[in-house]
Amino acid sequence: MKKNKMTHFMSGILILLFVSIFLILMGRFLYIQSTGEINGVSLDEWADQKRTASYSLNADRGKIFDNNGMTLAYDRPTFRIYAIVNKKYSINSEEPHHVKDPERTAEVLAPLLDVDESFILDIIQNGIKEGKDQVEFGTPGKELSQNTKDKIDELDLPGIKFIKESIRYYPNGMFASQILGFARKQEGEITGVTGIESEMNKILSGEDGHISYQRDKYNTKLLDPNEVIKKPKNGDNVSLTIDQKVQTLLEDVMSQVDKKYEPERMTAIVMNPKTGEIVAMSNRPSYNPNNPKDVENWYNDAISTPFEPGSTMKMFTWAAAIEEGVYKGNEWFESGSYKISDRNKPIRDWKQSWGSITYDEGFQRSSNVAAAKLAWEKIGPEKYLDYLKAFDFDQETGIDLPGEVPGQILYNWPIEKVTTAFGQGTTMTPIQQMKAASAIANDGKMVKPYVISKITDSATGKVIKEKSPEVVGHPISKETAKQVRDLMGTVVTGENGTGKIYNLEGYSVAGKTGTAQIPDYENGGYLIGQENYTFSFLGMAPKDNPELMMYVSVKQPNLDEENYESGSVPVSIVFNNVMKNSLRYLNIEPDKEGDKAVKSINVPKVKGENTKTLKKTLTDLGLRVTIVGSGDKIVEANAVKGDKLLQNDRIILLTDKPTMPNITGWSMRDVLQLADLLQVRVETLGNGYVISQNIKEGTTVKKNDYLGVELALPNEEKTDEKETEDSQAQD
Repeated sequence: MKKNKMTHFMSGILILLFVSIFLILMGRFLYIQSTGEINGVSLDEWADQKRTASYSLNADRGKIFDNNGMTLAYDRPTFRIYAIVNKKYSINSEEPHHVKDPERTAEVLAPLLDVDESFILDIIQNGIKEGKDQVEFGTPGKELSQNTKDKIDELDLPGIKFIKESIRYYPNGMFASQILGFARKQEGEITGVTGIESEMNKILSGEDGHISYQRDKYNTKLLDPNEVIKKPKNGDNVSLTIDQKVQTLLEDVMSQVDKKYEPERMTAIVMNPKTGEIVAMSNRPSYNPNNPKDVENWYNDAISTPFEPGSTMKMFTWAAAIEEGVYKGNEWFESGSYKISDRNKPIRDWKQSWGSITYDEGFQRSSNVAAAKLAWEKIGPEKYLDYLKAFDFDQETGIDLPGEVPGQILYNWPIEKVTTAFGQGTTMTPIQQMKAASAIANDGKMVKPYVISKITDSATGKVIKEKSPEVVGHPISKETAKQVRDLMGTVVTGENGTGKIYNLEGYSVAGKTGTAQIPDYENGGYLIGQENYTFSFLGMAPKDNPELMMYVSVKQPNLDEENYESGSVPVSIVFNNVMKNSLRYLNIEPDKEGDKAVKSINVPKVKGENTKTLKKTLTDLGLRVTIVGSGDKIVEANAVKGDKLLQNDRIILLTDKPTMPNITGWSMRDVLQLADLLQVRVETLGNGYVISQNIKEGTTVKKNDYLGVELALPNEEKTDEKETEDSQAQD
């Protein structure tokens, strides 16, 4: 009986327990059924997420153009390769959708990815062993070009797929690198890091969109997918004041000088002094924004590295004296040395003494004593400081580039107030000097330098914002500006001028040389030695009505001391080549009598003309004619009727049967023009002139074909100064 009672009791407990569990479960099911939630998570939403595929639609980053619409930066499509290694993707399919033959796949992919066969085979086989659905191939499998993808597609390898990705691409390579800067992927989005890419990042970036739709477990879109699409808004385009042709010329010459003289630093700026538009700007060391590795100098020295300018400062000292009405050019003074007091060391001229000379001659000879006497005795230190501030040497220029660092007016002690007059002690950047010198070039009106020309809608081309020249000061009068230009002209043409090497054929130049000492931060004072200077020149042309103004500085070049090579030589190679050819390219009329005038050539009608007849006509006019193809009729050209070209310029004529020409020796800008005419995708490697091309001469060319070219600078042993000048005159 006791056992029976215990059995009934335990049975009752179990029944009660099971009933309780049943009621709890039923209650839970009823709750879920009525509320549709588990732990606060909506089952409808969870199921929707599970069966909904959602992808971002990346916005294209806006392009960066030069002032003529040439593309300087754009999003270039690349591809990431992956391999499907799970057999389940081929179930119920006539064709395999996974890697069926790993050995053959590795064998044919290896040379295209530039890796060992075993590298690919190991990744595929490990993926199969680990039961993965797909595998990737690391860095070698990323950022593949369209050309490489096309070659892999032709192999028709089962299971090999691609994901399209964009990278920021700079078709000119090392070109205005510290202006453009570069952008790279950060957290899956292309973001500007330096230069214009950083400064205009928000405008260039745009807004990403997205797409979502319902799918089955095999990721196939349902018949009623409830698709939602938000289209991306592409970034706006930014146009610069930079002229691609002038910038390319500047880059080529600077690279040649850099290779020959191996200076510590080089900087050059070309500016329109009437508007403040920066036409070209470059520095050395520089870098290729497509591959910014082992970069020696991130800074844009033209705007970010103040230094003691040296004698280029004297143009502003003379301008202040003339404007103040205390200057008499034919007044005599004793050169050699000058002391403002017994407590200060004497100021000395770079040459021991020229004896008694006039102040006009003192400017030609770049006399420190003359500058010191003008600032201390004629103008007065306090009034001279007013002029320094009127030229804005105490502030940033406001140029629309990131990272500007202004110089500092060193003006605490009497000796500092004197040395500032000839460019010692006080520091400034090249762009500060260019801004101030615009007042001399532009009849007293000082303009603000700028690089960004306009912002346009990438979809419609509509101009959203456009800049215009801005006059920011009138430090001197029109009459003073003319008198200073005349003095600067004698620096180049005068018997005693220090800038005779900058005399150009056909164009008058007004300019001022500079030989700035470099502070010795370890031992105090300044470095000594023939090469331990920053050699510079700031010049404008034509003298009476300057259309271009240019500053060049070369720090510590390796000079030929045995032959007493001057520091002005590397500076002049850059200035003379770029200034002369830029003036010609911009169709600025020569203004020097007696010099051989360079006449521009009016391009006749080209489109629709007979190939042989037109080639003879253009050759007789003095142009270098390149015929693209074997057709009898010209369908397109890189110049149209009415365009003006210079003698020996290249004109490219596209026939109705285009084939690839031999482009060895061509400049980068000629290559880019050819690519535009052929409508091919071009990729360049290096700088200088073409040494190899991937499409052989005579090959039929189709739209969207891939053209890869390698460029290099001329051999140093074969490039003397005259060859440098001649090669630049041609291109």
